[in-house]
Amino acid sequence: MQTSQTITIARRSFIVGASATSLLALSGCQSMGGFSMVEALKRLLTLSSQNAFSKLTAAGGFWDSSVARFDVPDLFTGSSGLLKSLLTTSVFREKLQRQLNVVAEKGAERAAPLVLDAIRTISIPDAIGILRGGPTAASTFLRGQMGTGLVGAMVPGLTDAIRISSDPILGQAIAALSGVDVGSVAQSLASRADNSIWNQIGAEETDIRAHPEKTNDPLLIGLFKVV
Repeated sequence: MQTSQTITIARRSFIVGASATSLLALSGCQSMGGFSMVEALKRLLTLSSQNAFSKLTAAGGFWDSSVARFDVPDLFTGSSGLLKSLLTTSVFREKLQRQLNVVAEKGAERAAPLVLDAIRTISIPDAIGILRGGPTAASTFLRGQMGTGLVGAMVPGLTDAIRISSDPILGQAIAALSGVDVGSVAQSLASRADNSIWNQIGAEETDIRAHPEKTNDPLLIGLFKVV
C-alpha cells in the first residue's frame, strides 16, 4: 500500500514539475530541455495550418466551416442590370454563394504549401511573447509576415477552376457581369478565400491552445496544459 502511494505521489510530482518547467520556460528562457520556443511556435503553426487546410481542401470545406464560409463578393453584389435582379432572389444568391465557396477549395490547395514553407523559413524575434499572446497570436503574426502573398498565388488556380466549372448558376452570374473578365472574378474570390483561410488557421490555433492534449505532442502539451 505504501509503495502504491509513493508511486502515485512521485507521478504527481513529476507531472507538476514538468508543467512548472514549461511555465518557467515561457517566463524567461528562450530554450529548455533541448527545444526552443521558436521550435514550439513553429509546431503550433504547422499543426494549426495542417488542420485548417485538411478541412478547407475537403469537399465542402469552406461552405461547412462556420469561420471560413464567405458571402458573395462585392464584384457581384455591386453590379447592376440582370445580375442585380438575379441576386435579389434568395435561391439564386445562395446557390451562387455555395458554388463560389466550392471553387475556393482550389485556391486553398495552392495556398497550403506556401503557408507551410513560410513557417519553416520564417524569422521569429519574440516567440515567447507570441506563445503567451491571445488565442490567435501565432496565426496573426504569420499572416502579418506573409501579407497578401496567398491572394496572388491562388488567382491562377481559381481562374482555371472558374473556367472549367460547369455550374450553370456560376456561369450565368459571370456572363451577367458587364465588362468583367474571369481573372477579375478570380482576384475577387481570392481575397475572400484569403480571409477565410486565416480565419480557419486561427480557429485551429485557438483549439490547440485550449486542448493541447488533442495533438499528442508532448512539447505543446507541456506548454499549454497546466495540471
